[in-house]
Amino acid sequence: MRASEDQLRGMMIGGLNGDAVVHAALLRAIVPLLHAFYRRRMREGADDIEDLVQETLIAVHTRRATYDLDRPFTAWLFAIARYKMIDHFRARRQTCAVEGLEEILATEGFEGASNARMDMDRLLDGLPPKQADVIRATKIDGLSVSEAADRAGIGESDVKVSIHRGLKALAARITGERR
Repeated sequence: MRASEDQLRGMMIGGLNGDAVVHAALLRAIVPLLHAFYRRRMREGADDIEDLVQETLIAVHTRRATYDLDRPFTAWLFAIARYKMIDHFRARRQTCAVEGLEEILATEGFEGASNARMDMDRLLDGLPPKQADVIRATKIDGLSVSEAADRAGIGESDVKVSIHRGLKALAARITGERR
């Protein structure tokens, strides 16, 4: 189960207050977020993504004192991740379109993106767990239907039906319709 913004923020604050066990738990909790972040944005191999995840974890650890307690944790985390990705491309003299470049240049954009993520988490938490899990897996984490089915231990057709029903329920909730 993925940690929420409040849980991540709480772990970060605990780590800043000197709790090494909580800090280690935070670093473990952000690994799947970073994998998903880089997988969605890069066409590189798994080794490059794993290297970026490790570099980002080191940066989170070494730069933790720069975290502003009044801002969402994930905004700070993804800012570091984006800069690590840019550095990765720069070191290889690669050019590519960087998703959300304006947000990278304007810190305020990160808070909006983080708030949108928290809103999405709240919406998905209102769905039955199977529907929420397969929507997160396919629409947020970028897995294929087959990969999501393997992860959930269900059939591909069950994943497709769950996605359809879940998205229909989310649309109804957003537009205020009754089911």
